[in-house]
Amino acid sequence: MNETEYKKDLKAEESENREEEEKKPKKPVKKTQGQIIQETLGLNPEDIENIEKKLFMVRFLDYFGEETLDFIFKDNYIKQYTAQTTAHINSFSTGSEEDKLLKNSFESKKIIEVIQNLKIKAEELAISKGVTTSMDKRLRRLTLIISLPLFAVIIGLMFIPDLNMFFLFPVLCIFCMLPQLLKGSIVRKWFAFKEQNKNQMYTENREDIMVLKSYATEVLENVRSKLIELRVPLQLIKFVLHSRDYENLQLINQRNIRGTMQYYYTFGYPPGMEPFPIPAELQQYQQPIFPEKKAEKAEKNFIVLTEMKGKEGIITYFVPTLKDALADKINNVLNNSEFRKVTDDFKTIIPKYAENLAIYCKCGEIAEITNVQICNWKNEFEFYLFEGEECKCGETVYALSLMDESSDVPEELKEIFLN
Repeated sequence: MNETEYKKDLKAEESENREEEEKKPKKPVKKTQGQIIQETLGLNPEDIENIEKKLFMVRFLDYFGEETLDFIFKDNYIKQYTAQTTAHINSFSTGSEEDKLLKNSFESKKIIEVIQNLKIKAEELAISKGVTTSMDKRLRRLTLIISLPLFAVIIGLMFIPDLNMFFLFPVLCIFCMLPQLLKGSIVRKWFAFKEQNKNQMYTENREDIMVLKSYATEVLENVRSKLIELRVPLQLIKFVLHSRDYENLQLINQRNIRGTMQYYYTFGYPPGMEPFPIPAELQQYQQPIFPEKKAEKAEKNFIVLTEMKGKEGIITYFVPTLKDALADKINNVLNNSEFRKVTDDFKTIIPKYAENLAIYCKCGEIAEITNVQICNWKNEFEFYLFEGEECKCGETVYALSLMDESSDVPEELKEIFLN
C-alpha cells in the first residue's frame, strides 16, 4: 500500500469513528438548582448569579461574626474569602441603584477592616489562653509526628523472626487507634476552648460584630426584595446561617455540627402577601431538609466491633472499626432484620466499657450508648446493634457486634463482622 492509499484509508476510518460518536447518546448536562429555577421561571441568568453572590457574602459575614474563633491563624482562608467578597462588591458598581447602595454601605462600614480587626482580637485572645495555631494545623502536625514513627515500628516488628502473629495483631490495632485517640483529644480541647471563650470574644468585640450582622441584614433584605420583584417562590431559596439574629426569614430546620449551630432558612413573605405558586417542575425543591432523623442515618457512619471477644452476649474485648465502605450492605442487612430491645443494662453487656475500650464518634468523643437491640437477620443470625446518644458534634453512632466470639457467621455477613 502506497502513502496516498494509506492516507485515504486513515481518513475513512476517522470519518467512521466520528459517525459512531455522533450516534452515541450524549450524557445530559447536570444543572444546578439555581439554573433549573432560572430556566423554569424564565429569569435572567445575571439575576440568579447576582443573588448567589449576595448569599455567599451573607453566609461568610454571618459565620465570621458568629464563630470568629474558627478563623484564627488561617490567613490564607481569610484572604481567599475577603478577596471573593470584595470582587462581588466591585461588580455591584455597574448594577442597579440598590446594588450601588450596598457597595457604598460596604465601604462606609469598612467591612474588610472590621474583619481584619476581629481576626487580630481573636488571635490575641487565643494566644493569651495558650493557643497559638489553628486546630487544622495541629491535627496535620500530629498526623505527621505520629504516623512516621508508628510506621517504622510496625515495619520493624514485621521483621522480627518467629514473632507470634497473635501478639502482633493487637499491637498493630493499638498503634492504629492511637492517632485517632490523640486527634480526638485535640478536637475536644478545641471545642472546650471555643465554648469557654466565645462569650468573652462577643462581649469585648460586640460593636464590630454588630457591624457585620447589620450589613448582612441589608444584603438579605436586598435579596428578598429582588426575589419578590422577580416573583420567585421564596420557599425554593434555602440557605444556611450560624445565628438567629435576622428578621424576615423563616427557620425550616437546625443542626448542631461539631458544637456549632447551623440554621436552615428560607425567606419569609411580607405580612398579608400570598406565597407565589411553585411550578410542577420545581416541586422537588420544596422538600423539607432532614425530614426524619432515621432517614438521615442511612449513611456511612457504621462501626463494627471487630476482633470481638466474649461469650453468651457479654463482650470483653473489641476493636471499633469504621465500615463506611460497607454502609450500603449494612443498611441492606438491617432492612432485612427484625429487632427486639435488650432489657439488660449496657454495662452488663460491655462491663469494661471505658476510655481504653470504647466506641468513639468520628469527632473523637466516647459514644454514650443509650439503646441496644438484638437484630435477627432472616431468622438465620443474631447480632447486636448499639445506638449512641447524639454527640455534641451532631452525629449519632451506630455500632454492630457479634454476640458470641464463636458465632457461626453466615457467608454473606463475614465481610462485615470478620474482615
